[in-house]
Amino acid sequence: MKEIVKLGMILLIITTVSATVLGVTNNVTLPAIQKQNEIANIKARKEVLPEADDFRAVKDENIKSEIIKEIYEGLNGNDVVGYTIKTAPKGYGGEIEVMVGIGTDGTIHGVSIGNHAETPGLGAKAADKEFKGQYKGMSVDKNIEVIKNPGPKENEIVAISGATITSKAVTDGVNEAIRVYNEVLK
Repeated sequence: MKEIVKLGMILLIITTVSATVLGVTNNVTLPAIQKQNEIANIKARKEVLPEADDFRAVKDENIKSEIIKEIYEGLNGNDVVGYTIKTAPKGYGGEIEVMVGIGTDGTIHGVSIGNHAETPGLGAKAADKEFKGQYKGMSVDKNIEVIKNPGPKENEIVAISGATITSKAVTDGVNEAIRVYNEVLK
């Protein structure tokens, strides 16, 4: 009995020390991680709306969506040139960060894929220029659809072979950005 209590106390001490070290490490690295995330977000905003030289957060209580994470107004001087809308639809491996740039001309200026846990070699191809480039120049007048065969028509994109769930998730994120743009921001 004494041996079990002794082993339990040793285990308690080890886990307490480990938890304390992990907590301190998290507190020390958290500001750096947040800064890197913000730098990545700024880079993604500039990628999807290159004509903007500054971005201002949009706070609107009328925006009701579970997957919209942030909206920024893209400015060139004092002129609004478009909006960047970050969504997080659920893909095959979990949430996929999708940043969409929509210009005031009513077209998609770019799509960027951020953090995701999609399968390497399959769903992870959503971040490739070949896939996300399909959205560029599309009109926001109607939703985008995913097709499996080459030869897309207007407002259709070709799914990633073997990753239809990921392709549909990214398109759901883009379509949600289009909906918010048309209903609230336009």
